Amino acid sequence: MKPIIIANWKMNPGNLKEAKKLFSFVCKKVKNKKAEVVFCPPFVYFSIFSAKFPNNVKIGAQNCYFEKAGAFTGEISASQLADLKCKYVIVGHSERRNYFSETDLTVNKKVGAVLDNKMIPVLCVGETKEQRDRASVQDVLNIQLREGLRDILAVKLLKQGFLVAYEPIWAIGTARPCDVEESQKMRLLIKKILAKLYSQNTANRVGVLYGGSVNSSNAAGYIKEAGFEGLLVGGASLKASEFSQIIKNSI
Repeated sequence: MKPIIIANWKMNPGNLKEAKKLFSFVCKKVKNKKAEVVFCPPFVYFSIFSAKFPNNVKIGAQNCYFEKAGAFTGEISASQLADLKCKYVIVGHSERRNYFSETDLTVNKKVGAVLDNKMIPVLCVGETKEQRDRASVQDVLNIQLREGLRDILAVKLLKQGFLVAYEPIWAIGTARPCDVEESQKMRLLIKKILAKLYSQNTANRVGVLYGGSVNSSNAAGYIKEAGFEGLLVGGASLKASEFSQIIKNSI
């Protein structure tokens, strides 16, 4: 499969003009490249995707709500995102879990809502520094995957598509990315857990992305050495030249 490179802009950039400039620059650089490039902008910037852009560029969302509609002030439903031609939805990002008190239960409901609306969930899992120091990484990932996928059938995952993003929380926004060898172990652990939850065939068909201080220097290692099927890029995706180089190095 082509590597999937996701730009998680978070609550950036500061204005629409900057967003358009960034999007336009990267689109010109990645046209016809052998990678699927996914932009996940703030909801208010979705208008920039109304213009034509390369076939290998897709729109994604940073979050959604699991209810179809109703009195949920400030929320956006999965069905509304699907109506905007959204293809991917990030679910359970560590910042959502930390700052907005998302639980495995709400994450599970969101995964189901995304699949029901024929989009691809990107389920984020990962451990804190404290959890890593306690050597409880396997338990953390096992719980996040088991509860995040509770009552969701393999046939549905494989029909719509499904991705797991491993994001070591201790590496996000720091100068300490997870080294390639260690990240490879985490990818294999995630595959092992998925095989236990479903089957080896299902595990083989689910792509695992790496996210956590990704840059143009380490991108190739995560894809070509550690075996990740793609990258979830945060801060570096806001630097047009750097993000374009990450994509180039991942191919």
